[in-house]
Amino acid sequence: MIKTQITVPDDLYEKAKQIAKVKEWTLSEVFRRGLEYMIEIQPDPSNQKRWQVPEIPCGKVSSKSAEELKTILHKLDDNE
Repeated sequence: MIKTQITVPDDLYEKAKQIAKVKEWTLSEVFRRGLEYMIEIQPDPSNQKRWQVPEIPCGKVSSKSAEELKTILHKLDDNE
C-alpha cells in the first residue's frame, strides 16, 4: 500500500471526519472508499479518444480543422 499526503478544504475534512466517526472507519478508509467510488463511476481513460475540436457545418463557409484554427490564432497573435 502507498502512503501519501493530500490537501483538502477544512469543511471537507470535517465532513470526512464525521463520516469516519459515524461509520466507525478511519479517516484513511473514508478517503480510500471515496476514491474507489470515483474510479468506479468514471469512464476508463484508456478507452477514451483524444478530444478534438468538432467540425461544424457553416453553410457555404468551410469548417476548419484544429490545426487550421491554431494557425489562424497564431497569425492573429503575431499581428497584435
